[in-house]
Amino acid sequence: MTRQADKLHAVRTESERFTVTLIATAAQAVARLMQITGLSKTDVINRAVQVYAFLAQQMAEGKEIYLRDEEGNTERVHIV
Repeated sequence: MTRQADKLHAVRTESERFTVTLIATAAQAVARLMQITGLSKTDVINRAVQVYAFLAQQMAEGKEIYLRDEEGNTERVHIV
């Protein structure tokens, strides 16, 4: 890559603007998360993508995801 291309690539990896259309259930989930967390729409979506990337990586490595309640009951999480 040229020096200019390196600079452009570095800028894009730091921050990039996307325009997406969310289905109704996803838009409702974003609204619920904003209420629960007090975060902005941008922050909620950024965190959601990061969590999904982490979970997808763990599952790709053969790991399973479980939730455990306060009584110790566990339930396997299936992400399709």
